[in-house]
Amino acid sequence: MFKNFPFPLPWLLPGGSVSNLEVRGMPPGSCAEQWAAQHPEILAQLQQEWIHAGAQALCAPTYGANAAVLAEFGLEDEVSSLNLSLMQQTKAAASAAGLPAGGRIGPSGLFVPPFGTSDFDDIYTLYRQQIRALEEGGADFLLVEDQNSLADMRAALLAARATDLPVFVTLSVDASGHTLTGGAFLPALITLQAMGAQGVGLSCGSAEWMPEILADAVPHALVPLMVKPDADLSPEAFAENLLQMVGCGASIFGGCCGATPAHIHETARRLKANTLFFHSPSPDPKPIQAAATEKECFFLGSDLSLSPLMECSPSLEEDLIQLEESQSNVALIQVETLDDALLLAEAGAEAKMPIAVRCHSLPVLDAALRYFQGRLLIDSDCPLEPEELEPLAVKYGAILY
Repeated sequence: MFKNFPFPLPWLLPGGSVSNLEVRGMPPGSCAEQWAAQHPEILAQLQQEWIHAGAQALCAPTYGANAAVLAEFGLEDEVSSLNLSLMQQTKAAASAAGLPAGGRIGPSGLFVPPFGTSDFDDIYTLYRQQIRALEEGGADFLLVEDQNSLADMRAALLAARATDLPVFVTLSVDASGHTLTGGAFLPALITLQAMGAQGVGLSCGSAEWMPEILADAVPHALVPLMVKPDADLSPEAFAENLLQMVGCGASIFGGCCGATPAHIHETARRLKANTLFFHSPSPDPKPIQAAATEKECFFLGSDLSLSPLMECSPSLEEDLIQLEESQSNVALIQVETLDDALLLAEAGAEAKMPIAVRCHSLPVLDAALRYFQGRLLIDSDCPLEPEELEPLAVKYGAILY
């Protein structure tokens, strides 16, 4: 079993919010969070249906309740009030049924370079605002779902560090297994579990291509794997597909778009009828260390060969490409300023080998680890003391070498 996991496995979550609110009268194109807050009786009815269906948690319909998404409806000043009220109602219903209550956190819609022009700290700030309200509303966990960029996922995890709430993250990928920013599941898993995510998985897509992606990740998973596909099938076929993914390593289940209480009920019934599914695989206690970019992961052996120290110059991306032809298998990069940290974040996104950073300044090292979307190595051969390096390595999931 996974150590210190806060809920029983297998764990069954409810379906998505928006599609279920629409069939209960919400006009298409509405702000789902505002509409749910204005119709508490309908939300209460839906929550009772999830409970009766056998869901083992309730999730507040706060998916798009961050400032960037709410601004599209002119509601950017309602972040705290919407998250707080929806979370409080969900918490009350869950507590009455003896269930945990979670807050849904969807994509920000913002992208950092090289995929957009947004600042990582701005994404962090909007997630921190939302998470603060969800915590105040009584959330027992956070569900960061349907994500399409590693920047969003890392920002949400960092924003949640001010709380003690368990955080679960799901990616939305296409049939090729990639997110909108070209990311892949295994690098995200390597990065997010190192940062403290308590579950990582796939959502908002067809169940057809999920099993292979999950199966490839099982040997490297230190946390339970999740699956929340769209429900474009009958409840019976949906449940059958979900249970087949147990053999691919999944132990947390739920539904996304179109998943109704009937889909969750059938899944709950089949889980209960198959005691085999109540046993989660034990992760390897000594996994192979891996570094990662958003697109690739790099498994580290005992024969690491650091490159000659490289500068963060405008030609860094080209320098990394040329380094691929050398005998080195780790790129060692000197990061001296905040501008260097930002340059590394952008140029290193396409790296084809793991990256180690050497810094003489703790704030600069913090920036390098913060803005790089992936998992870096920290070169301990620097003036900084181990007691200074270790907390940063833990915070960002980096590897101290």
